[in-house]
Amino acid sequence: MPETLKSYLAGAWVEGAGDGSPLVDPVSGAVLATASSTGLDLAAALSHARAVGGPALRALSFGERAGLLKAAADVLTAKRDDYFEIARRNSGNTKVDAAIDIDGGIGTLRYYARIGAGLGGAHHLVDGDLQRLSKEEGYQALHLLLPRQGAAIHINAFNFPSWGLWEKAAVALLAGVPVLAKPATPTAWLAQRMGADVVAAGVLPEGALSILCGSAGDLLDQVAPEDMIAFTGSADTGATIAAHPRVRALNLPVNIEADSLNAAVLGPDAGDDLQAAFVAEVAREMTVKAGQKCTAIRRAFVPAALADRVAEALAARLAKTVVGDPADESVRMGPVVSAAQRDGVLAGIDRLRREASVVFDGGPGFAPKAAAPEKGAFVPPTLLRADPASAAAVHEHEVFGPVSTLLPYADEAALFPAVRRGGGSLVASVFSDDGDFLTRAWQALGDRHGRLMMVDSATTRAHTGHGIVMPMCLHGGPGRAGGGEELGGLRGLALYQQRTAVQGPTPWLERLKADGAPFAG
Repeated sequence: MPETLKSYLAGAWVEGAGDGSPLVDPVSGAVLATASSTGLDLAAALSHARAVGGPALRALSFGERAGLLKAAADVLTAKRDDYFEIARRNSGNTKVDAAIDIDGGIGTLRYYARIGAGLGGAHHLVDGDLQRLSKEEGYQALHLLLPRQGAAIHINAFNFPSWGLWEKAAVALLAGVPVLAKPATPTAWLAQRMGADVVAAGVLPEGALSILCGSAGDLLDQVAPEDMIAFTGSADTGATIAAHPRVRALNLPVNIEADSLNAAVLGPDAGDDLQAAFVAEVAREMTVKAGQKCTAIRRAFVPAALADRVAEALAARLAKTVVGDPADESVRMGPVVSAAQRDGVLAGIDRLRREASVVFDGGPGFAPKAAAPEKGAFVPPTLLRADPASAAAVHEHEVFGPVSTLLPYADEAALFPAVRRGGGSLVASVFSDDGDFLTRAWQALGDRHGRLMMVDSATTRAHTGHGIVMPMCLHGGPGRAGGGEELGGLRGLALYQQRTAVQGPTPWLERLKADGAPFAG
């Protein structure tokens, strides 16, 4: 009998009406659980978070809130093995895939616990020094940040049910704002179980964390002026949220992290070592999480003179990737998350192939290991090749699966405009030993990317990975990537805190500055 996922709202576990939406095993197609939000009182849930969770969090100092995050991380660490099994069954994750999601979420909680502890007993943040307003020194101004007195509504994507939940919640809770998280329904089991374990442990104040399983329903109709929204997912859904009549009428803060045509660039000077590092990174980004990462490399730019060599090396590496049921220890890439996702990926590949040739796609004999292909949501890693000048779809349409396109370029004059055709991305990586080329790449691409990862021969083993989001670095990007910013250390708290220019008597402002903690954003 499939499990029914309950929601945790207004301090109680509640079950929606009706049959609910199914959560399936993408290997076998079996229904594992169902989730429904039909009939749930979302207005009461948000009111409870604001009225109960908010005051409880704001009464605590940053250091005390940091202690809550550490306690939550300890609870999750103790049940880590349980979460790996859920990730395998519901998301088709290999152990590596699951570790990126589960350990990434727990690690982000621990990171914010550490930096929160450094803020000590302060209840507010101070941005900069006192500012003179006139010749009179007794009356000045100071920029201060206080937590908003609303609820943080987090609407998360299907690909990272753990990390998506905790990377947002860690920042909001440290900022002093209660969270209502709505995980994407197809993989909500992991987020719901982790939330349930933290709730059962009693490590957070009542009302600080709510979990909504199933459809968002009328959630956005219930928002209040003090609320804020953070969304991860498709650009279309993000635009719908931002354009919601009540969200627009209240001018709520909305942070959107959307789909992204991320790029990797091999510099014209690249020798054997950098070429090998580039090939390894592109292949890894294609196959980890079956390419279902918002940061995955979708466009791989290589010097035209090296294109054949790189294509051969990538095809050889992909051919060694064992695809199948992640329960088999030899499998290195599992299925995409559902049959619907598989069909969308295959349709996207067909769209790209109208302007591209196939370098590798597993061939006609492709079959997943230890799995029935007719039941599972399997897609072979697929590498295409196209002309970056004449092709259009590769710069416009993201295929959210194990797919990347090799794009040979003639020179810098052709390269940088082609990379910018992605319309704004979360991340681009550049592999080169030429420092001047790295500088020119940063200057040409920096305004259209939320993060740039520069790699030379000395750092091929030191870099943290094109697709790995580090909590001390900003995550987000301009344009089609959503225009948002998350994480980035204390910078992430800006969404949940109101920065106010406070004018007043100098001695009083000096006391406020002394009582606060510096805002490093």
